[in-house]
Amino acid sequence: MLAMVLNQVGLPLEGIALIMGVDRLLDMIRTAVNITGDSAVSCIVAKSENELDITRFQDPHAGEEEEEIHFDHHEEEKQPELSRQQ
Repeated sequence: MLAMVLNQVGLPLEGIALIMGVDRLLDMIRTAVNITGDSAVSCIVAKSENELDITRFQDPHAGEEEEEIHFDHHEEEKQPELSRQQ
């Protein structure tokens, strides 16, 4: 597809290797920026909702071990209502 676009604009097909090499690097940079932005926004929203655990956020060893996740009791309150409706 890129070859057809280059051909239509009058660029030589040999330029594909050069463009693909540069595009690969730029794609990795775009991905890193995207992931960083998503992570930052997740932290901002969690902080605004008082759901950010600061001690875990600042823990340099966080995520090294598997741990069980316990959801809020609000989820447990909703489940009996759903079972009564069925």
